[in-house]
Amino acid sequence: MTTLNDYLEKNADRIDRVIHRYFGAVHGDLFRASAHLLLAGGKRLRPAVVILAADAVKKGASDDLLPAALALELTHNFTLIHDDIMDGDVTRRGVPTVHTVWDEPTAILAGDVLYAKAFEFICLADAKEIAKVRATRMLARTCAEICEGQSLDMAFEKRDDVSETEYLDMVGKKTGVLYGASAAIGGILAGANPIQADALYQFGVNSGVAFQIQDDLIDLVADTAKSGKDRASDIREGKQTLIAIKARERGIDLASYRRELTGAEIDGLIARLEDAGILDEVRAAAVERAAAAKGALGVLPDSEEKRLLAEIADYFITRGN
Repeated sequence: MTTLNDYLEKNADRIDRVIHRYFGAVHGDLFRASAHLLLAGGKRLRPAVVILAADAVKKGASDDLLPAALALELTHNFTLIHDDIMDGDVTRRGVPTVHTVWDEPTAILAGDVLYAKAFEFICLADAKEIAKVRATRMLARTCAEICEGQSLDMAFEKRDDVSETEYLDMVGKKTGVLYGASAAIGGILAGANPIQADALYQFGVNSGVAFQIQDDLIDLVADTAKSGKDRASDIREGKQTLIAIKARERGIDLASYRRELTGAEIDGLIARLEDAGILDEVRAAAVERAAAAKGALGVLPDSEEKRLLAEIADYFITRGN
């Protein structure tokens, strides 16, 4: 029986080969900039979801859908390039961000190139034309929702009254819908019926929300060497995460932590949040979303691919532990 880690490694290798085929020898600053983060690696989780969803609907269907799987990775990377500009980040995946290697105008255009290429690659999938139309429409809607989610995230930084409902809506759009589209597009191109396609979309959205909640926890509690992130950066920047929202509800003001923090201060904050039961509540919220994601898969026939999809939902809430 294939383990999830083995599957993800093999899938990442396969997607990397496709990426190098199309983007490994591009010419000109703009196209090199667009390929920069793609060639820096990554777990290729969204393409994995596309492929597993397709094969869960029809065994072997993914062999004809690699361009579509790549389309979701291109979409993800387009958002990363633009996010890095907005956040002023200088590194991503262990390499300098696109706008620091080139400049902001070039980086904006590089992201736009990937956005456009994503739709081209959806159309290159070997699937029925009507299915490609449905998949293209879903990707277009998803990109608009991602932009809305990013806009909400930035707006929330200027507020101190964001509710849990608002937060979940924001992360559903910023992170969840791209996983939802990955699963649904894989299913649609493989011939899923409307019930199966909707179930796969719900699987992806709930998995993505669980992923983001776990990401918020990793930002605070994971060792920097392990996570690759600065500890408590969300707290310092005043991000309205589920941790911050629940802390405020319990009367814990995190505003005093919006500065450079020592390791001891971060450890003290973690202990304070643990004692108040806040981190356990946040972990439980992630677990609840992962359970909803797995429950949505009930409409699909049992298969190894269905099992691996369920394991992805569990992986999303255990990574960084």
